[in-house]
Amino acid sequence: MLQGSRLESGVSLEEASADLKIKTLILENIEDGNIGCFKDIFVLKDYIYDYAKYLGLDADKTIDSFNEYLFEYTSKIPVEEIEKEVERQKKEEEERKEEKIVSPYTVQKNNISKLRVLVYIVGILIVIFLVVWSVKQIAIDNGITDKISYVR
Repeated sequence: MLQGSRLESGVSLEEASADLKIKTLILENIEDGNIGCFKDIFVLKDYIYDYAKYLGLDADKTIDSFNEYLFEYTSKIPVEEIEKEVERQKKEEEERKEEKIVSPYTVQKNNISKLRVLVYIVGILIVIFLVVWSVKQIAIDNGITDKISYVR
């Protein structure tokens, strides 16, 4: 439909590509109905909408026609293949989750940060203990320092 409309209007594929700022290969795939070339169906619908509007077609009706085409295309896929694909995706997702849990890098990072906090706390406690002990030695046990200075 799009190709026929483009040819009727006398627009070359390169002209449409330049005007829409869409690669020529993408427009060729759209005209040929190669939807397998597109990863994201929503991006493809945007291309079709813009292309239909450019050619002077009713873009909404064109998208509706594409949706019907897509339904016919996907309804030809056996249910068993769809179920296999769903199971494969679930297995991949579970493997990714297991990899995240078992990853030695994430475990080490968490242990290192916990170890650093523990070392800082112990260091601060030692410094506080030394300061308190020094003050006690100087202020409270003045007799000890007097005896040492007297012995000299």
